[in-house]
Amino acid sequence: GSLQKVNNLYEIDQALSWVHGKHELKFGFNWMTTTFGFFTPPKPVGSYSFNASYTGYGLADFLYGHPISSQIDITKYFTLTRYRPVVYVQDNWRVNHRLTLNLGLRWDGVPHTYEANNRMGNFYPNLYDPTKPAILDANGNISPTSPDLAGSPNPILKAAGTQFYLNGIGIPGTTPGVPKGLVNTNWAAFGPRVGFAYDLTGSGKTVLRGGFGAMYERIQGNDMYNAGPNIPFSANVNLSNVSLDNPSETILGGPATAPITAASITGLAIDRYKLPVAYQYSFGVQHSLASRTVLAVMYVGNQSRQQNYYTDINLPNPSDLPGIIDHTVQRNTVNPYLGFGQIRMSTNGANAHYNGLQVDLNSQIKRDLSLRVFYTLSRSYDPTTGGSGGGDLSNVSNPYSGWQYDMGRSGYDRLHNLSFNFIYELPFMRHASNALARTLVGGWEVSGIVTIESGTPLNIGLTGDQGGNGIGGTNRPDKTGALSAPQTKQQWITGSAFANPANGDWGTLGHNAINGPGRDNWNLSLFKNFVFSEARGSQFELRLETFNTFNHPQISGMPTNFGDAHFGQPNAFFPGRIVQLGGKITF
Repeated sequence: GSLQKVNNLYEIDQALSWVHGKHELKFGFNWMTTTFGFFTPPKPVGSYSFNASYTGYGLADFLYGHPISSQIDITKYFTLTRYRPVVYVQDNWRVNHRLTLNLGLRWDGVPHTYEANNRMGNFYPNLYDPTKPAILDANGNISPTSPDLAGSPNPILKAAGTQFYLNGIGIPGTTPGVPKGLVNTNWAAFGPRVGFAYDLTGSGKTVLRGGFGAMYERIQGNDMYNAGPNIPFSANVNLSNVSLDNPSETILGGPATAPITAASITGLAIDRYKLPVAYQYSFGVQHSLASRTVLAVMYVGNQSRQQNYYTDINLPNPSDLPGIIDHTVQRNTVNPYLGFGQIRMSTNGANAHYNGLQVDLNSQIKRDLSLRVFYTLSRSYDPTTGGSGGGDLSNVSNPYSGWQYDMGRSGYDRLHNLSFNFIYELPFMRHASNALARTLVGGWEVSGIVTIESGTPLNIGLTGDQGGNGIGGTNRPDKTGALSAPQTKQQWITGSAFANPANGDWGTLGHNAINGPGRDNWNLSLFKNFVFSEARGSQFELRLETFNTFNHPQISGMPTNFGDAHFGQPNAFFPGRIVQLGGKITF
């Protein structure tokens, strides 16, 4: 079935400004409530797979009505609600004609998103009774004689008599001690704001600026959405060797009975869910070099705390990993919380930081040249594994070590980043007495946008079963030598400094440890207007534009899993030189 969604948002916003002497005070209050209604229609007749097991041909199996397996989706429906009261006060205080202070305090009340009708299940380690472990069969499924089996509050599952192993499962409104939002709420979210601007000489040409602020945020509901399919409210029923015209009966006759599977849980860690917070600060100087030229130099920093990640807590003993990788050990039989597969818990606890020197030059040189130059020297570190854009709800690579195993350069980290743009009116023959020379040669403009930057980092993974290390992780190779690399368009990196770790071990190479290729890109254009009649406003515009003007090879991708036959060989590039010529007549 398809996902159906209904969103409702209600907001109250009030603000008051009061100017008193040298103070400009602002007071504000905001209340926002959002409700998301999710409903996934069931697949009552199931979805079927055919693999030629009966006749040797998949199409023939389909015509006979003999699928190898059937999956029936049971309805997933929940209504997520969140609200957020905010109170703030801000004072812009002009101390004197040279100093201005910005002082403020904001309080964010951020209770966690909750399911309005308590249709959510979550795993709580303190609720799991180790004296009642599940009894597993040879396939890792749960025996009907296991303790702590129970039905579902979902009427569809209840009518079908579906059983779940619920040892450790808590339901808000039913299980004592389980919060409505599944996790504890942190109400002490006070964020100060402090800033200043100081005219250093009193002439208005040199200004010192700085500021500090603490910003809180919540995980925006996706953690609850991901937990929606948890037992006991939702389930996927898988049946084998059933008939297409009657999936409730096996091909050999008799009822098709779905096994009680060891459920995998996507949950939330009740006591490790403080609000993510970012401490942002900056200090710098702006100086007027000339009447139309301003230079700004700033130090900018950001310290992030309690950032989100997913980690599996149902981990077998590391000594069991080689057997799980080799498929000689059934993982469900050696998990500490018997009766469950993966138990991925959304957790707030990771740290990240950014430090950068930022230079900005904005200049109008006479009337011929306009120039804007940006340069950043920076480093950014975080444990994000979700790609170059970062983001919450990403799995840690090694759940035994947690987010620390992934601490390394951010996916978007670039040590150097220089960009500038300009418009230059060529002075040649602009005022020539010869009309033909003035028309053909004079009045041309050259403009450009230039980007020169270091590369973002590359994360090196592993191929084969060791890539997940038996538990769905993301393993890395061992570092065995210096991280030297050819860095050519034919071979950017080689595997000479890497080796596979021992079976079941985790590689020693750091996360995002290899420098990726940078860019040196020039986009230039030549432009002129040929005026036919100023009175009528008719003219002919001629424009020559080039992208990647100097045709620099710019690598955009390559295989980065150690063991790949083409490891480190660039296989994707940004476009080469593009030239386009355009004209436009206006009359």
